[in-house]
Amino acid sequence: MTSYIEIKTTTETKEQAQTIARYLVGEKLAACVQISGPITSTYRWKGKIETAEEWLCLIKTQKSLYSELEKAIMRLHSYETPEIIAVPIVKGSKDYLKWLNNETGNKAGG
Repeated sequence: MTSYIEIKTTTETKEQAQTIARYLVGEKLAACVQISGPITSTYRWKGKIETAEEWLCLIKTQKSLYSELEKAIMRLHSYETPEIIAVPIVKGSKDYLKWLNNETGNKAGG
């Protein structure tokens, strides 16, 4: 059985989020990327508390594609250490998961 995940990353600009989304969907590394924002992030970076406006990408894909997807985000991202976090999709409608599997090129053998 194929396992599915949702990956989240944040970007500095809407344009960068859209570039990452188009690439991941175009290469069938993701079935869908939702972009929301701007959001406000507060975080510690190099010993200082920072606040920044960012764009949040929610990426739906197969677990087996994580490594390739992570490499693509790292290549396309402007941050030194971008947020790339995956969480399992524990349940989903049969039709949605079938669509997700088909739109990621069924690379996992699903």
